[in-house]
Amino acid sequence: MKSQALWMVAAATLALSACNKAESPAEVRHDVTDARADAQRDVADATADAREANADAQKDVADAQADHDPKDVADQAQQASETAAKGDYKVALAQADANYKVAKEKCEAMSGSAQQGCKDRAEAEHDTAKKQAEQIRDGSG
Repeated sequence: MKSQALWMVAAATLALSACNKAESPAEVRHDVTDARADAQRDVADATADAREANADAQKDVADAQADHDPKDVADQAQQASETAAKGDYKVALAQADANYKVAKEKCEAMSGSAQQGCKDRAEAEHDTAKKQAEQIRDGSG
């Protein structure tokens, strides 16, 4: 039982010591390139989704205008505005996530406390960007 506990402690120590180990420059470049490509795809997808939703909402406004129904026009215009805000939020959030993924990969070039500090800064910037995206969505940004 004691030897099993010692093995568990040794394994945990080894795992933790490898957590903030620097990757090779080539590995970091590769990981950053992959993260950038994934990020571009994610932002492009969010942008396309937002454009499609906005186009649908604008069509609904145009249909209401064609029906000469002022109340429906106002309702559809309000919904279109909300749809645009949601789309802007999703794009801003995708961009924040993309920047975070790339920044985290760049941190892998460092080791020890420098790497942890880099990751902490990346996370703080990510949190700030997400809050800004929420303000855009909520109309206070």
